[in-house]
Amino acid sequence: MSKSNIWTEKYRPSNFDEVVGQEEVVRRVKGMTDSMNIPHLLFAGPAGIGKSTLALIVVKQLFGDTWRDNYLELNASDERGIDVIRQKVKDFARTKALASVPFKVIFLDEADALTVDAQHALRRTMENYSNTCRFVLSCNYSTKVIDPIQSRCALFRFTLLDKKDVTKIIRRIALSEGLEIDEDALEIIADASEGDARRTVNILQSTASISPKITKELIDTVVSSAKPSDVKIVLENALSGDFISARTKLLEVMLNGGFSGQDIIKGIQRELWNLPIEPEIKVRLTEKTGDIEFRLIEGSDPFIQLESLLASFVIAGKGKVM
Repeated sequence: MSKSNIWTEKYRPSNFDEVVGQEEVVRRVKGMTDSMNIPHLLFAGPAGIGKSTLALIVVKQLFGDTWRDNYLELNASDERGIDVIRQKVKDFARTKALASVPFKVIFLDEADALTVDAQHALRRTMENYSNTCRFVLSCNYSTKVIDPIQSRCALFRFTLLDKKDVTKIIRRIALSEGLEIDEDALEIIADASEGDARRTVNILQSTASISPKITKELIDTVVSSAKPSDVKIVLENALSGDFISARTKLLEVMLNGGFSGQDIIKGIQRELWNLPIEPEIKVRLTEKTGDIEFRLIEGSDPFIQLESLLASFVIAGKGKVM
């Protein structure tokens, strides 16, 4: 297990009370677990927000010390073919649990990566062995899971963690590891994590390996994102009509920081709503920002596209319709 995974496992909650965020989901799942009245479950939502962790908590609460004997975890993105469902999953599901609980649990992570044939085979397995096994499926996009499987599961939708929840995780880790974190640094980590607890842990681990005193300057060396102050200068120059200064500053930020066009786009999107311009203009610029990001993903030249975006800011600064 890599050092990064060790950190992640170390701070993975071990019971329902330790889970931050997803309060409604946790409350409902805890009720099912306490009553041992658990259907097949489908957890859907972005990465790093607690889907796998909650599945593991359910298993540990059900089986206690024998949870490893009654739990099978597979990553469907690695083992995504029909043979896995017909052999490994089916063989595990057909045997009885080695505990007082009448069923075993199979956890399929990234279930939306299963092929359609594998999903249809899984549907039959879920139906035939419901007396001896419960399935917990985790996915980023529930729409990629076929309807027959969705109809057999209780669907729980997870959301990105709020900033206060991420801050709570940071403080918990800092207290346990003896880290000293400045308030400014804490804010930057919470923003950079974008609601992803796994990313939060990785940022903390990277900075803590350099120094136990985590400052704003130290975070800037680890987090790969453009400084808000630099992006703000670029946008303010463009809005004032000084396209050349905005372009020069943009080039400086990209070259000195080694940022990609998409990194800059994300920084612009964050700062856009803090600018002193009319809401209607902000909406139009947001639309333009999304258009430029799409072109970058499709392979267009980053600097030319960002110049085009700056030109839109110059036009907006003059109060003209884009």
